[in-house]
Order: sequence, then C-alpha cells, then structure tokens
Amino acid sequence: MSAITAAMVKELRERTGAAMMDCKKALTATEGDMDAAIEKMRVEGMAKADKKASRVASEGVIAVAEGNGKIAILEVNCETDFVGKNDDFLAFADAAANAVLTDNPADVAELSAIKVGSETLEERRRALTSKLGENLGLRRFAVIESAGGGMAQYRHGARIGVAVSMVKGDDDLAKDIALHVAASNPMFVTSSEVTEDVLDAERRIFSAQAAESGKPAEIIEKMVEGRMRKYLAEITLVGQPFVKDPDITVEKLLKSKSAEVARFVRFEVGEGIEKQESDFAAEVAATAKATMA
Repeated sequence: MSAITAAMVKELRERTGAAMMDCKKALTATEGDMDAAIEKMRVEGMAKADKKASRVASEGVIAVAEGNGKIAILEVNCETDFVGKNDDFLAFADAAANAVLTDNPADVAELSAIKVGSETLEERRRALTSKLGENLGLRRFAVIESAGGGMAQYRHGARIGVAVSMVKGDDDLAKDIALHVAASNPMFVTSSEVTEDVLDAERRIFSAQAAESGKPAEIIEKMVEGRMRKYLAEITLVGQPFVKDPDITVEKLLKSKSAEVARFVRFEVGEGIEKQESDFAAEVAATAKATMA
C-alpha cells in the first residue's frame, strides 16, 4: 500500500470539504486511491444523512433570487441557528433559490432533482448534512411574477422573507409594501380573498362570545358584524395601518399612489413546524448510562 501523505489528505479535504481525520481514514481504507476515497466518503456521507432525516429542522434561512421579471423565495431548514449561519449552508440555499428562478420546478421533489454543477441539489444536501452533522431540508418555495407594476423583495435578517408584485405602482412602493408585510404579517391582500371556511370559523367564535352578554339577538348580530369588520381589517393587507405611517391604512396609501397589489408571499423560518423541546440534563444522563452499560 502506498504511503498516505499530508498532501494527499489536504487534496482530499479540499475536494470534499470533510474533516482531516475522515479524509485520512478514507485514503487508508482505499490504499491511497483518491477517486475511490471520494466515492467511499460520498456513500458513507449519504448513509449518515439518511439517519439524520428524522430529526426536526426548524431553523434555517429564507433565500431569495430575482431576475427576468420574477422573484423566487425559498425556505431551507437546518437544526440549529449556528449551522444556519454557516457559509456552505448559505451557499446551498442561494444555489437552490437560483434553481427555482431559472428552472421553474413544480415542487420540492423537482427542485431537489435539479443539477447544480456536477451534482443534484439532493446530492448536495445529503453531502452537506453529513459534513455539518445536521438534518437539512428544502422545505417550500414560491415564485412571484411581474403583474405590470413594481416588484420588490425584502428580508428581515435571514428568518423572514417577502416578495411583492404590483399591478400599478413602482418598485419603491413595492419595497415599502414588502417591509410592511414582513412586519405586520397579513394573511390576504383584500377581504374578497378571505375564504369562507376562515370567515365561518371566526363568525362562530364571535357569535358564541357575544351570546354570553345576554343581549337581544339583534344587538348580538351587530356586535358580531362589528367584530368581523375589525378582524378583516387585521388580517388583510389593505385594512392594516401602514407600518411606516400608522395614521393611514395600506389601502389609503395605495389609493394615493393609484396603485394596487397583485400578490405577496411571506415566509418565516420554522413557522408551522413543531419544535422538539429537549431536556439537556436528561440527555447527558441517558448518554452516560448508555456508555457505562
């Protein structure tokens, strides 16, 4: 067997990004064959990635790419905030966002199969999972297209991302609307978009609350309608006070600019993911007990 030199280990590390000891072990196992070592590490790395797939990944980043009249917005998850700031992880997120923009995948499965360089995004994800030691995932994405007016994206740190497309209005106004959406988190643009199931659920709650007042039915009906109007103002973009000038609503701002919002998308890292609460002391005790067994 040929001697494993420091130069060989260094080359393998540069080509794979793996730890020095892992590179040395792979070269030793393959008797110094560089290509075989890379293949071995790749196979073992994917196996490690598969084992981590069941772990909850609720941290991460919102990545955005824009061009040719489109804005792509994407959520990529990891397990800890520390990895969420890792340069390799961020580069992976940016590559995936650009793939959404240029290749127009129908869903995450299609996105994962897109090749970026010599490997698919899924292959890169699994290799990066092995390297960083955390479960990583492409969770969701959306694409906003031009509606004839301004377009803008806004990111609040790495955790909140917004994309806005306008029928009328310029890019500066779209940027202000994106900032507002990031801060106020509306569910819909206008009340006409609110679905019947949402309205029915809220009306039942408000009716039950109003009924406890003991007031006549006609008064209860007026109370419910008043609360419904307030609720619609809270959940719709046009009904909310504009975040940069709370004295006016977004609707009044848009009318003053003869503008109209076609669509917005707001992603926040981890929303809707049930996080696992861990007892660190219990984990240490369990690990120590298993070691002693």
